[in-house]
Amino acid sequence: MRRLLVLLTSASLIAAGCSGGDDGTSGNTAPPASADSVDTGSTVTGSKETQSTEPADTDLIGTAPTETGPPSTELAAPQPATEGACSTLDERSCMLPWPNNEYTIIDDSTATGRRLSLPANGGAMNVDGVSVDFADQNRADGFSPGSAVLAFIPDVDLERSGVANSLDIGSSLDEDAPILLVNTQTGERHPYWAELDAQAPVGQQLLEIHPAIAFTEGVTYSVRLDGLVDADGEPVSATLPMEWSFTIASAESLSSRLLHIRAEAYAQLGGASPSFTIGDVVDSGGVRTIDGTFDVPNFLTGDGGPGNHFLLGVDGLPVQSTDAPIYPARFRCVLGTGGAHPVVLYGHGLLGSRNEVDFFAGTAQLLAGCATDWIGMSSEDIPTVIEILGDQSRFNEQADRLQQAHLAFQLLGILVNQPDGFASDPAFHADDGAPLITNKNTTFLGNSQGGILGGATTAISTEWSRAVLGVPAMNYSLLLTRSSDWPQFQGVFDVAYPDPVDRVLALQTSQLLWDRGENQGYAQHLTSEPYAGFSGKPVVLIGAFGDHQVSNVATDVFARTIRVGIHRPALRDGRTKQINPYWGIKALEATSTDNGGYVMWDYGTAESPPVNLPPSEAEHGRDPHGAGSNEPGVLTQVLGFLLTGTLDISCDGPCIGRQIDDT
Repeated sequence: MRRLLVLLTSASLIAAGCSGGDDGTSGNTAPPASADSVDTGSTVTGSKETQSTEPADTDLIGTAPTETGPPSTELAAPQPATEGACSTLDERSCMLPWPNNEYTIIDDSTATGRRLSLPANGGAMNVDGVSVDFADQNRADGFSPGSAVLAFIPDVDLERSGVANSLDIGSSLDEDAPILLVNTQTGERHPYWAELDAQAPVGQQLLEIHPAIAFTEGVTYSVRLDGLVDADGEPVSATLPMEWSFTIASAESLSSRLLHIRAEAYAQLGGASPSFTIGDVVDSGGVRTIDGTFDVPNFLTGDGGPGNHFLLGVDGLPVQSTDAPIYPARFRCVLGTGGAHPVVLYGHGLLGSRNEVDFFAGTAQLLAGCATDWIGMSSEDIPTVIEILGDQSRFNEQADRLQQAHLAFQLLGILVNQPDGFASDPAFHADDGAPLITNKNTTFLGNSQGGILGGATTAISTEWSRAVLGVPAMNYSLLLTRSSDWPQFQGVFDVAYPDPVDRVLALQTSQLLWDRGENQGYAQHLTSEPYAGFSGKPVVLIGAFGDHQVSNVATDVFARTIRVGIHRPALRDGRTKQINPYWGIKALEATSTDNGGYVMWDYGTAESPPVNLPPSEAEHGRDPHGAGSNEPGVLTQVLGFLLTGTLDISCDGPCIGRQIDDT
């Protein structure tokens, strides 16, 4: 560990650069302060999942069965595999191609009939020669719904081969497409785009095939690569045709831990609110700011702080700590002193804190705001996050605390909603004793990181009825290398994992755990097909065209997966190089705005690179990520939906924000 310790000590500069989370260019696309689907048909019932065999709406996803039937349908059947075995198809890495059912074993106790068995010492190797420990990943019954399909074919020329790229996703379904992804349950071809890893040196670039819609939970997919050629039009040297299959994790596998700790906490409360304490109360200019803590059952090791992870029982589900059974979650509320108003629960931006809720001071006479920290990805976690970058075996420390944070948001919702919660305390009363918050119409707003995690916490909530997610997305393994935030962390990660192929694989194997705490693992149950005992929620997505921090392609994948319509025309002519802009996303109809929708705002920034590279201000103009903070039209849409449940599209054509480009 000596080399990593030196590396991580020097990383304190990075921590200083990120502390406090979002700044002036943060994820507050729609803060009221100042003004990237297939129906799964699945429900979690006990230990098994029932899958619908009905195909998804083809008018939305654009998929269609092949005329001659799906290739390799026989791969749908579970295949025995030797536990801990490496792939037999690719010599570049033990873990290629990815994902692959060769890295699974048969397990009749799981919903899919499989369990992951990623090979020991087969994962990414850090500079100290330590391979990623897959103990927690191997509890899953399949791969991530956002898995990138990976193969090492260094001499391939994707353009010459006619492979669909991010600007022409629809061509992935062409009859002669050289790459086929097939849902072996329905026979439908799955849409995608492919690219060579632009972060890696030539000759070391993995072929990355990204699903344009999340893979359906519990379903097996087959992959076929055939007809790929090099720059001279000659067949590539890799063994082709190459064909394999992989199974996506079930809803139970992805969400059971979070749903379990939620159920345990609610059972303990028995309909009452959690205990809470009031700290500082400050009145200024008709606005009151209240700080305090509330009790959350602690399912983490130690005191539940940074670096801790779940305590797991013999069934693999979290158990409450006996040494520290309660985690004191911190909250901050901002409310007006001139009457009772509904409350918005707010999810903060990248590695930030609950203090970002302060922007509700600007709208305190319409809406109050309350927030807690996204522990696992909050400012207090920065040192641990940096350490994890150098040792991906510790990724469960981040993913598990994120799930504990989702539990805290639910209990914060109870405190807002129940008469014996905040409304019972004088801190939430006016001088005459009248309440300053209402116990109804609670909603959720998350920006940037809060938009990437907010869909997950909304999917498992009965405490609020609808949500707005600003500059949102899902799938951090897709987002990171496309984000302008990544280079400050990349300085640690790339040195710790010097092999460019290992870097990609490390992000993919970490995503298996990240799914349990971010939108990727819950999106298929957010707006429709809710978990048993929950309801689907109307959700509004607010995007920023050319976003430097949260890639538009990942927002689009999210939108397709949750099946929201987009306001059209989304962009002015000539603003995008996409062949069919917002392919696979239906048009938002005026009559359906009560169900949410997707609105793209254009502030004049150039389109982001079509590959996995972050935009730069020198080439693309100023980052529009936080521009919605000062855009009246965004504020109108966000506040309107939070207050009334109806999305007001008053844009005359595309939604054009005030230009922020210096040039």
